[in-house]
Amino acid sequence: MEAVVERGNLMLAYQRVVKNEGAAGADGLTVSELKGHLKQHWPQIRARLLAGGYVPSPVRRVDIRKLDGGLRTLGIPTVVDRLIQQALHQVLQPVFEPDFSEASYGFRPGRNAHQALQAARQYVAVGKRWVVDIDLEQFFDRVNHDDLMGKLAQKIEDARILTLIRRYLEAGMMAGGLTSPRVEGMPQGGPLSPLLSNIVLTELDRELEGRGHHFCRYADDCNVYVGSRKAGERVLTSLTRFLSERLKLKVNAAKSAVGEPWQRKFLGYSISWDQKPKLRIAIPSIKRLEQRVRELLRGARGQSLVHVIEQLNPMLRGWAAYFKLVQTKQALETLDGWIRRKLRCVLWRQGKRVHTRARLLMKRGLTEERAWRSATNQRGPWFNAGASHMHAAFPKSWFDRLGLVLLLDTVQRLQRVT
Repeated sequence: MEAVVERGNLMLAYQRVVKNEGAAGADGLTVSELKGHLKQHWPQIRARLLAGGYVPSPVRRVDIRKLDGGLRTLGIPTVVDRLIQQALHQVLQPVFEPDFSEASYGFRPGRNAHQALQAARQYVAVGKRWVVDIDLEQFFDRVNHDDLMGKLAQKIEDARILTLIRRYLEAGMMAGGLTSPRVEGMPQGGPLSPLLSNIVLTELDRELEGRGHHFCRYADDCNVYVGSRKAGERVLTSLTRFLSERLKLKVNAAKSAVGEPWQRKFLGYSISWDQKPKLRIAIPSIKRLEQRVRELLRGARGQSLVHVIEQLNPMLRGWAAYFKLVQTKQALETLDGWIRRKLRCVLWRQGKRVHTRARLLMKRGLTEERAWRSATNQRGPWFNAGASHMHAAFPKSWFDRLGLVLLLDTVQRLQRVT
């Protein structure tokens, strides 16, 4: 615990908490207010940590709707607890890191999702053309506290650390002013949870390694690559039993399956069936981006297109940076065209009246006759956004001059750099 509350460790933890920003916890204290709060209260908090008497606050429940219509429940700790968890993480990560598997890529220094995807593609390239796609049902809500604490106690001797982590696991979840106790699981949203998840699932990694399997795991997302469907079905059955009996975790039967890699997705990508397999964007990832663009453009009617594009560009850059491994360009070209059409649709809706739209088209170089014919065609905004008159008035070069990020160009530039 002395290492956790050491000044240098706390300063680094503070910097990371501030950089990550995030919402306030159950006490309403924001990241911007943390510094002033610590100046006043840190001596007492530090004393309680060193004495083993610190009790974390309940986490704030936040439900996020997923693309498939389900909900993901996050538990947002207070900013003070985020600071303490981050300080714990920085001390404990080097202790447990040497025991983690080479096939584990999530939330580890020097490792990332792109490395997991490259490894998965290589397994398919050498003939492992069936994948066992394992989805753990509500993993963060089902972690057994006693089993996890037993694993931690093998490496941690300081009882104060163990007691504090147990209290974080058992901290109640607050929603609507009421706090519900926790008897299993851990809140998904705190800095310590990713490390704890890797500690829990390292036993799965060792089991797979002992069986000689080729696999990639990123947090609770695990794919095992095998040579046949029959082998995959055996693996899925045995792993379902292992996870239930040994780790007390449940495999989601509806989402877990044995399939060909081009029919499944992993970390937002899928893998093509070619003799030399290629990474491509999974269809759900495309649908998710389209939904985010729609949500952003819903409030765009009263804004200038320059402002709309300024809001859109950071999202497109981030998306392109994640999907820079894609080896097929058709999906990117299609998305770029769809985004421009959505923006033309915004322009058409902003016109509202026939004469406004006609003047807009004439201003952009269309003849008076064509502009009026187009403005009075009585077709909807989406039809007009894809019609030749809007393409002629607002070509790709016009959006380029406004600075709209092109996904294909951004991905290709990133690929050249790396």
